[in-house]
Amino acid sequence: MISCTTDTAVVILSYNGKPYHEAFLPLIVSESAGKYDVVLIDNASTDDTAAYIKTNFPSVKLIQLPVNLGFTGGYTEGLKHIDTRYVVLLSADFEVTPGWFQPLHRLMESDESIAACQPKVRFQKQRELFEYAGAAGGFIDTLGYPFCRGRIFFTLEEDKNQYNDNRECFWASGGCFFTRKQLFDAFGGFDADFFAHMEEIDLCWRMKNAGYKIMACGESTVFHVGGSVISYGSPQKIFRNYRNGLIMLVKNLPWGQLLWKLPVRLQLDVIAAYKALFSGNLQEFMAILKAHLSFIFGMPKWLGKRKNIKRSNPNSTGIYPRSMVWDYFAKGKKKFSELEF
Repeated sequence: MISCTTDTAVVILSYNGKPYHEAFLPLIVSESAGKYDVVLIDNASTDDTAAYIKTNFPSVKLIQLPVNLGFTGGYTEGLKHIDTRYVVLLSADFEVTPGWFQPLHRLMESDESIAACQPKVRFQKQRELFEYAGAAGGFIDTLGYPFCRGRIFFTLEEDKNQYNDNRECFWASGGCFFTRKQLFDAFGGFDADFFAHMEEIDLCWRMKNAGYKIMACGESTVFHVGGSVISYGSPQKIFRNYRNGLIMLVKNLPWGQLLWKLPVRLQLDVIAAYKALFSGNLQEFMAILKAHLSFIFGMPKWLGKRKNIKRSNPNSTGIYPRSMVWDYFAKGKKKFSELEF
């Protein structure tokens, strides 16, 4: 068991991530003095990540997993070996900025009902833009489609300090996920069946069902390279996007909403699949088809997971009461400021 010298462990999950550590770990470590411990979980890398960390960053605590357990499984297993009050789950392809940590820590300390928070996430390659992985805080619409302040579907906003406030949202980015270790454990962590997409939204939804808050911290900024685990637009990304989105509904929606919202989502998926097919994108069509088959055949498992959800004074803040699909594609609402909350 790793005992931390501070109340927070910044935990980096790495699989062959040495190039990212060479670029980003020096600032992470230099910012840590007296504020947080740095722990790296080596997810059975086949490169020399472990040796590089031991040689160049002796202050970094190293956990080596014998097999690659994916994003969700790697964190769940690695965190079993860490004893601390808070953990920040920081993906290897994230670049922090000077002073990034303190505002997040202050926010968590300010209110025990905050289960998790995130900083602003901007695109490392086009640094003025928000990034897909969380932007300035995550939300969902009435049908469970996720979007963010600063990023709605295919539209990324430029950061012009419009989201520098601290605001309650619905989900926090899994790429820089600041949470209470005790709550992470109590809620079972990330669902391993998600593997590497939407697992943080599902966990936040479970926390919200139990009445907790999720926050976006506008005083802190990090940058994300993006696409290093599952590349954007890939069949794997599409498959997990569609399948995991449906699993979240089954697990988290009240029965009265699930019985009508799930059929609507399935119909919209079918429309998207045939649109892809008629546009000549057979790979996307097949990915959506496989997602539906995996979802349907796994239904007994998803319903079983539903039984374990804690529901006590659910917190619905961060749910957009309209269809984001309709507002974006039919009404042309591309920015968060144009939405009618």
